Formats: sequence, C-alpha cells, structure tokens
Amino acid sequence: MTAPPSPVAEPEALRRRAYDALAAARERTARLTDCVDDGELAAQHSPLMSPLVWDLAHIPNQEEQWLLRAVGGRAALRPEIDPLYDAFRHPRASRPSLPLLAPREARAYGAEVRDRVLDVLAAARLEGDPLLDAAFAFGMVAQHEQQHDETMLITHQLRRGPAVLTAPEPPRPTDGAACLPAEVLVPGGPFTMGTSHDEEPWALDNERPAHVRVVPDFLIDTVPVTCGAYREFVDDGGYRDPRWWAPEGWEQIRRHDIGAPLFWRRDGGRWLRRRFGVVEAVPDDEPVVHVSWYEADAYARWAGRRLPTEAEWEKAARYDPVSGRSRRYPWGDAEPTPDHANLGQRHLRPAPAGAYPAGASPLGVRQLIGDVWEWTGSDFLPYPGFVAFPYREYSEVFFGPAHKVLRGGSFAVAPVACRGTFRNWDLPVRRQIFAGFRTARDAG
Repeated sequence: MTAPPSPVAEPEALRRRAYDALAAARERTARLTDCVDDGELAAQHSPLMSPLVWDLAHIPNQEEQWLLRAVGGRAALRPEIDPLYDAFRHPRASRPSLPLLAPREARAYGAEVRDRVLDVLAAARLEGDPLLDAAFAFGMVAQHEQQHDETMLITHQLRRGPAVLTAPEPPRPTDGAACLPAEVLVPGGPFTMGTSHDEEPWALDNERPAHVRVVPDFLIDTVPVTCGAYREFVDDGGYRDPRWWAPEGWEQIRRHDIGAPLFWRRDGGRWLRRRFGVVEAVPDDEPVVHVSWYEADAYARWAGRRLPTEAEWEKAARYDPVSGRSRRYPWGDAEPTPDHANLGQRHLRPAPAGAYPAGASPLGVRQLIGDVWEWTGSDFLPYPGFVAFPYREYSEVFFGPAHKVLRGGSFAVAPVACRGTFRNWDLPVRRQIFAGFRTARDAG
C-alpha cells in the first residue's frame, strides 16, 4: 500500500480513502456488537467501561455532530440525545442509568446517520475549510469510531462468560535471533518529532506541529518486555517490595491487593490468565499486557533500567540514521500491512516477541507498532506551538502530569488510528487497557 494522499491529491482519491475508512470502522463496530444479545449490550460489564449500547449510539452521534451538522450544514436528526452521549457530562460508571437508545434504535440511528454522511462525502469539496481539507473531518470521525471499537474490545475482555470473539493466532518469529541483541543503541542528537498537516493530513492536534528534539545516546529494548521476563519480577517478590514503586503506585497495589498483571492468577506452580473468555497458561514469549504505568515503572526499576521518554520512543521508532529523516513508521512511509504489524483486531493477542521482522526500525528495534501500547516515562504535554483543533476536549483538557503517554498502538488498534507520531494517554493506574512496555537506559 502507498502512503495516504497528500492535501493536494485528487479529490476522488481522498473521497475513496475517507469512504473506505468509515466503512472499515462500521464493519468492526458491527462485529463487536452483533456477537452478543441485547441484554449483554445493555449490561455494564465493569464500572470502568460503558455499556456497549452506549458506544453503539455515541459513535453515530459524534458522526452526526461533525459530519452532518458541522461539515454538511444539515439539520440535527436527534438533538435531544446529544446530552446522553456527551462523554464529558456522564462518567462511564453512571451511563447505565441514562435513558439510552435501545440496541435496535441505536443501530437504526447509526444507519440513518451513515447514509446521510455518505451523501455529504459525495458532494463535499475537500479543500478550503480546515475540516474539509484532505477530508480531515471524515478521517477524524473514522479514527474516533475505531478508538471506541478498541474500548468495546476492552469491554469484551472484562465481560464474564463464554468466548464470543475468535481470531487466528498471530505469526511467530521467522528468524532464530529475533530478540537479539537484547537492546539497541539509538544515537543521540537532533531528530524531527511530530508531524504536520502536509505530511500527515489526518494527524490529530496533539501530534502537531513537527519540531526538532535532541536526545542523548540511549539504549532501548529490542522487543517489548515479555510475560516471562515480567514473571521473574513477580516471582522475585516485586509486588511486595516498596523499593521499586512510586509512592502512589505502592499505595495502589496495597489498597487493591495487586500481585500480578490484571487477569493473571496462580494455579499451583503455574500462572494462568483469562483472555476473551478463555483461560490459558500465561505465554512466556508474548509481550506482557494489562499492566499499569506504575507496574511498568516498578519493573524497570527492579531491572536497573527505566521507561523510555516519549521523545526517545519516537526517535527509536522513526529516525533513519542513514538519511537523517523521520519516517511515518519504523519500516518506512508505506501504510502497515499484515507483514509489518499486529493491528486491527486481526488477532486477539500480542504476537510473540521478535515477530514481524519486516516492521523493524532501521536500527533493528521490533514491534514498535501494534501488539501492545507502550507506556513511556513522559507526562502528556503539548508540543511547542500546539493549537487545539477542532475542539479543546480532544487533547488540551488532558494535558498535565495526571496522564502518562503511551505510544505504538496495540493489536486492538486500527491502522487508521496508529502511526509513528500517534499519541495516546491515560491515567497511570489504568490496567484494563491493552498496554505493556519496553525499557531503556542511558548509554555509557
């Protein structure tokens, strides 16, 4: 696949890209909601997450607000439901008590919105207005839906009951030395961090603007930390030793009696985990997942290392030492394929460490895109020259030390919502998300 069209691409190419992105997101939403009955759609499987039926209507409500009203200038279809599906007005734990649309009504609403959106897309001039330029608003809405698809997949992981989702196993490493060397030296010096509208038309506001960062030499793990490596920390008493923990993290594990990653349990002399309704042995060669920032930070301290900064992570993922430029992805500028990365719910687990050699960076770092979100040591902060667009609530209200940055995407992330510049963020206590990490250390 080629890189996405630039802002000066032919309108029909932009229109086709937008149509395909919207269609792929809606197909995935259907897969995640058609596999359970109406009772399960309306149930709250965890106070950490919304009922699936809330997402089922929130997705088209946002699509209506941005693509029918803001872009298309159309009259509102269901203005009375806007407050029900305002994520800032209603915390997740309280959403089951709202008078939400029933599943059939939510699906009908989504279908009607989409039919009208496609009419808007067919007629839109994809230039001039910042929302329309390079079909940005359509790409933003497609990314929004895919992000909710990931949260719905998290809900599927949290629900109790038999498995309702299936997927083939991810590929195993094809070369015997896939995880060697254990770490890679990333040369210090300047590099371009972030991106611009010209380079990445569908990049979101917190990815902009492109700017120069300087980092010293550092070493970073070739692959994410595996379950086997993390188990050594657990078995060594890591969860019982306050030396390794930030004070807030130590308070969390004591208060909630945490002794292993979420969904792990000990059965005699072995560790088991629950994954989408299936109980299985914890695989030693797979990147660890469902750990909080505090757990990742504690492991890194125990190992005599640290979490990489966000700038270090992006340099390891994008910097080409031969050309000196920053690529869109570790492997280059081409869109991801199944040979590059584990994305898009193609598999329901991370691939074993060392998989996807075609997705390695020029320096040889692997699995930087897909498999697991990777916690970094950085707070979520704006780049120099940041401008909120098209609304403050996407990024700006989250800036500050309360949220930590995650990079790289997971097996649950769609390619449209994952690139070398994409920034995710969450509270350091979060464990239900598909997050793991890799470690780093100063060179010398």
